[in-house]
Order: sequence, then C-alpha cells, then structure tokens
Amino acid sequence: MQDEKNTVTGGCLCGQLKYKFEKNAVITTSHCYCTDCQKSTGSEKATIVLINDASLKIDGDVKYYTVTGTDGADISRGFCENCGSPVISFASTMDGIKFIKSGSLDESSWVEVTSNYWTSSANKWSKVDETITCFKQNPEF
Repeated sequence: MQDEKNTVTGGCLCGQLKYKFEKNAVITTSHCYCTDCQKSTGSEKATIVLINDASLKIDGDVKYYTVTGTDGADISRGFCENCGSPVISFASTMDGIKFIKSGSLDESSWVEVTSNYWTSSANKWSKVDETITCFKQNPEF
C-alpha cells in the first residue's frame, strides 16, 4: 500500500494526462534558464523536479517534441496532446531520470529549488537567485 503523503500527483490543464511518483524518487529541483526552456515554457525559465523515473506512473498519452540541446544531448519535452500543457521532459544522456515541470504538480508546497542551470542565458529582467547554487550551463551529473 502506498503512503498517500509520500505520493506526488500532477497532470495537465485539461486533466487527460496525469502522473504520480513517490517523493523519495526526487533527486533535486532546479530552475533552468536555457533558451529552449524559455521558449518551451513561454517564460523566463523552467522549474523542474528531477526524479528517478522508476517511480513514475503516467496515465494518458504524452506527445513528445525532441530537439538537440546546446550540449549535444537530445532533449524530449512531453506535453498533453489535447491542451498542450508541458508536463515532463528528459535528456538522452541522463538514463533513468525524468524532469517534471513543477507547474504541473497538483500540490507543490514541498518543492525546494536548490540550483539554477544555464544562468548564462538568463534575461536581465528575470533576476537569478544567487543564494542557491548556480551553473553557467548544465551541471555535471
């Protein structure tokens, strides 16, 4: 039996795509300021919860769009094919890890951002929180 306090749920805007994972699957939470994340979110950054994907259960169809990132990895961004909500992504070079878009979480009060990626691409009008770890590009995992 799963402990509901440790189960995280989320999904898209229209409700056709839902997911869940265990909180102990969380590796870290970060802001990414790369230009691809800016374009894909329509905002200054993406806030992503990195999880061990063995815990991830998805209900519904995810449509993926894949691009080659600046560092050469293929980045696949998943979204609801009905409403277009960005929900999940992953990098071809990071086996076993998925990136959950924090805005798609049903309840996110527990999320604590611990680092910033691609601060070299941050816009001047969006101040980077320099009190947490900052990487000019991708960190090494």
